[in-house]
Parts: sequence; C-alpha cells; structure tokens
Amino acid sequence: MSAYPRFFSQPFRYLRWAAIEKPAIFYSIVIGSLGPVTIFVVPPIRTMLGDPKRPEIPLTYPIPTTPRKPLDGYDDE
Repeated sequence: MSAYPRFFSQPFRYLRWAAIEKPAIFYSIVIGSLGPVTIFVVPPIRTMLGDPKRPEIPLTYPIPTTPRKPLDGYDDE
C-alpha cells in the first residue's frame, strides 16, 4: 500500500495531503483553475457595480468626407 492517499478513492483526503506535502503545485492548480471561472463571474459583477460596456474598437480607418488639400512644397513631379 502506498504512503499517500489516492485521488479517486479519497479525493478530499488527497487534496489535504497535497496542500500539506506539495503546496506549490496544489495552490498553483487551485489558482489556475479559477481563471476560467472568472470569465463567467466577473462581467456581471462589473455591470452591477456600474462599469459600462466599452465601445468597440473600430476595425477600419474612417475616410474623411471633406475634399483633400493638394500638397505643395515637396517638389514631387
């Protein structure tokens, strides 16, 4: 029999053992698993706190409707 608990037979005991014996690995997995959760949790909280949705970034440059001024003084012929 092994000295450490197996994950699938005793998951809570294994998590407790991993938090004590290998804390860097355990807590990096805990913090890393919270990342995908924040995608769904944070935006509704931000709107509840009054942070409005940002305007979309334009994908093209707007073409001016005024006539273009001719260039002079650059000796382009």
